[in-house]
Amino acid sequence: MERAIKKYWPVFVLPTLAAFCIGFLYPFCQGLYLSFCKFTTIKKASFVGFKNYIYALTDGAFWHSFGFTTAFTICSTLLINVLAFSIALALTSKIKGSNIFRTVFFMPNLIGGIVLGYIWQILLNCVLSLLEQPLLALDATLGFWGLIILLCWQQIGYMMIIYIAGLQSIPKDYLEAAKIDGATNLQILFRVKIPNVMPSITICTFLTITNGFKLFDQNLALTGGEPAHASEMMALNIYNTFYSRTGPQWKGYGQAKSVIFCLMVIMISLVQLKATKSREVQQ
Repeated sequence: MERAIKKYWPVFVLPTLAAFCIGFLYPFCQGLYLSFCKFTTIKKASFVGFKNYIYALTDGAFWHSFGFTTAFTICSTLLINVLAFSIALALTSKIKGSNIFRTVFFMPNLIGGIVLGYIWQILLNCVLSLLEQPLLALDATLGFWGLIILLCWQQIGYMMIIYIAGLQSIPKDYLEAAKIDGATNLQILFRVKIPNVMPSITICTFLTITNGFKLFDQNLALTGGEPAHASEMMALNIYNTFYSRTGPQWKGYGQAKSVIFCLMVIMISLVQLKATKSREVQQ
């Protein structure tokens, strides 16, 4: 069996590798080239050098969206992971109906972002109208917290499943030994459970950070970046630069912004992965 796998592994790798190259690697390389061009279509592109990047790096709206997105990602990452871990702890403590609760908490993750955005826009605007507050899209602060609520409601259940898997993988011998030694529940949590769940924390933190930075459809549906682009996140800013203005130069500007955005997310994700993986323990 091992000899057969060693001999024929290219046959099994080829379909996935081909899909990766066609669906990601080639478009990425083409997009990188187009970020140095002024173009209307892929075949009608003229090289302009670093002009697009100069515009992107000096665009105040782009950096405002970066600040808004960073603040949003920090808040959503903390809230989602703390709440998901707390729910996972509760649902692994042998309470009745835990499987039903897991299903209920996970269900919002199955709903598309655009649909969620419009549903929560209606709900939150109804609540704000009762409180005689301005509509969600007319106040950047309300838009910010509306996006936080939406993303938490959507993603907590998914992260909860990952944390449950991590908690259930902790050897029972560790917990029993801690109880025999007289450790309190709080000591068991911080000295036994959390260190052994660090791989799950690494995964969930990575997913919430990248999802926060890449958020687009919920932002488009819930606030649309209003008022006056104050609640516009980076992905929506790139979309508006690329599509909402006429002229070949704007597509090049949008493409340059997308490359900068991609590099930012990669660097931040690598720093996070290194920081959390260094705290993982071997079972």
